[in-house]
Amino acid sequence: MERVILAGADGAPAFSYVEDERYGLPCADLVEVMGPEAADAITAKLPGWAVAGPLDLGEALVARGARVMRHAHEMTCELRTAPPAETGAPDGFRFMPCDRSPEEVFAAWRAAYPAGHPDHRNMDDAAALRDVLAPLLEGKVTGEILPCSVLAVDRDDAVDRDDVVVGDAVGGGVVVGGVVVGGAVVTLFHDRPWVVEVFRHPARTPSGLGARMLAAVRDRAAADGWERLGLVVSEGNPARGVYERLGFTLVGSSMTVVIPSRST
Repeated sequence: MERVILAGADGAPAFSYVEDERYGLPCADLVEVMGPEAADAITAKLPGWAVAGPLDLGEALVARGARVMRHAHEMTCELRTAPPAETGAPDGFRFMPCDRSPEEVFAAWRAAYPAGHPDHRNMDDAAALRDVLAPLLEGKVTGEILPCSVLAVDRDDAVDRDDVVVGDAVGGGVVVGGVVVGGAVVTLFHDRPWVVEVFRHPARTPSGLGARMLAAVRDRAAADGWERLGLVVSEGNPARGVYERLGFTLVGSSMTVVIPSRST
């Protein structure tokens, strides 16, 4: 994970970061402050960039005109000492590998974040599918999808698919019990397993499904040899209490902002 170091006006190192992409913008991720001129140097040198780093740095950048995209809390679970939890799917549902197309996952994912939710994407459905969910599930945002990920599907429903396997042949048909109603998606982010999504369709699933999916993911990650599992939860998201009950503890808080471009 190569870090870029940039200097302030005095020529001394001001901050370092890992170059990435976020919200369709170049992103200075995992920013580390190295000197007192970090906020001024970022504002001058990274116009139009997304910048993700410590909370106090984010607040300093906001004071210089940056726009907040996310205020979040990083949490980590030590898998060997995690408390026991129910990992089975509730009656009427089953857990499956995260191998469905973005189009099949979209309805449940979109319904999980309605207007007013801290993680609501304020964009039309087509843009949310094309620019957010599809790149994530294709491994283009935070890394490849890990096998410990799960999707929850409804046993009592059915969905038409064009890639149904019958024997050794692939063709159109109906998959019984195939409608995706939730998911817990883990990617390999900076060489560590990272929960990037935990979602459920609120109108089609029972309360507690999210906790069961995350508990299942937690145990599967441990079985795959991982020692810890990380995630980020947005400020104001009540799911943080669920994560704490499953053994996730606070590591630190961060803020992602967008630096004004020079033209504005």
